[in-house]
Amino acid sequence: MVAVTFAVLFLMTGSVVAPLKAAVLNALSLSVMFGALVFVFQQGNLSGLLGFTPTGSIEPSVPILMFCIAYGLSMDYEVFLLARIKESYDRTRDPVGSVPAGIARSAPLVTAAAAVMAVSFAAYATGRVVFLQQLGIGMALAVLVDATLIRGLLAPALMRPAGHANWWAPAPLRRLHRRIGLTESDGAARPALVGQNAGS
Repeated sequence: MVAVTFAVLFLMTGSVVAPLKAAVLNALSLSVMFGALVFVFQQGNLSGLLGFTPTGSIEPSVPILMFCIAYGLSMDYEVFLLARIKESYDRTRDPVGSVPAGIARSAPLVTAAAAVMAVSFAAYATGRVVFLQQLGIGMALAVLVDATLIRGLLAPALMRPAGHANWWAPAPLRRLHRRIGLTESDGAARPALVGQNAGS
């Protein structure tokens, strides 16, 4: 999963730094989710409120399933965010201003999607099936943390000081991206070109 998402983000951005940063930030979101599983279901905290008997362990298939879902959702939000930031960077070549500009365009979509997903997952916690409670609480927390603290705070905080390095790749990979990359640069540059023609 990590290799595939790394390749997709590279094809989209032409950078090897952005996919690495996304993988590290996803690890933080997953750590919060797994920490909640251990705290609530393995150690038994909130067992009285949720109505289950702690066994001191977690079914091994649960973390695997939750990892797959949470990692995919986190990458969705990362794609929304990076696409708009890269679009602004391609248009202006401003590594600092493109970060808040991209966030301003993607934040409403990410916030709405995260709210819907968090509420949907949280509904599982109201049942009396421990497996669904684990899935609901862990996923709802992961989505909320990822969309707010991770993508809304840490991601731009890391990208802003990095500047042009956010979009760095070795020369062979840059050539590869020019050949097969997924880019919005042509569409993003067109308004500027039209404005120049009108001014002339």
